[in-house]
Formats: sequence, structure tokens, C-alpha cells
Amino acid sequence: MAHQIQDVMTKHVHKVDRNASLREVARIMKDECISDVLVTESNGRLCGIVTDRDVVVRAVAGGRDVDTTHAGDICSDQVVELDAQSTVEDAVRIMRERAVRRVPVVKNGVAIGIVSIGDLARVLDPSSALAAISDAPPSA
Repeated sequence: MAHQIQDVMTKHVHKVDRNASLREVARIMKDECISDVLVTESNGRLCGIVTDRDVVVRAVAGGRDVDTTHAGDICSDQVVELDAQSTVEDAVRIMRERAVRRVPVVKNGVAIGIVSIGDLARVLDPSSALAAISDAPPSA
């Protein structure tokens, strides 16, 4: 039986408004030991995702000021989304086709979770190194 994404996704996601400063985004990542934050419009609809790598490569290495640069300025705005009813197989296919490591899960345009390759490894190959790494506690 195919697992639905809503059964394997990470349900506790962190979101910021597109006008949040990169310092605020980085602080959330540090405090929550996470590597991505979803970016929303003022109406709550998903408009992008910022990863720790985006902060470093697109902002810091590019000489941008983390206090005046906004999440919306550097976020990946061509975000692939999955519906909560999508299957694990749908997620695998989309991640392969789009070469992404994580996909937000939405309901009516609002993010309700995120699924990563680690989440999929825990379901599809629980004895894999990736599953073990994904189950390990976050490092500070």
C-alpha cells in the first residue's frame, strides 16, 4: 500500500513572511536546528523556501546585508509542491525530476508540512545510511 505524504512528512514547519530579514531566518534555523524555512506571502500562501545554503551562497557570499536583505529576495521561488494526499512515489518522482531534496506539502496553497529525502529514506529504506542520519538528533 502506498504511503500518503501526510503520513511521512515533517508536520512542524517554520515559516516566515517574505519580508523577514535574513538574520531572522538564520536565527530560526539556529534555534530550531533546521536547514530550511518556508517563505509566505502576507496572506499565508507559500511563495518560496530558503535553505541554509541559500543564506550562505546567495546572500553572505554575495555581499548582501543580512539585516536589510529579505527572505523573499533570495528564496527559491520556483517551489515544487505536493498535496497532502500525494503518495511517497509521487514525492520520489518529483524530487528526481526537479533535482530537489525537500518539497513543501500544501493544502489550499498553505504549507502544512515538508517532505525531505530523509523522510522518504525512513519509509522506503529504513536500514539505509540516509535513514540513520535522518533519525539522528540534530547537531548544533
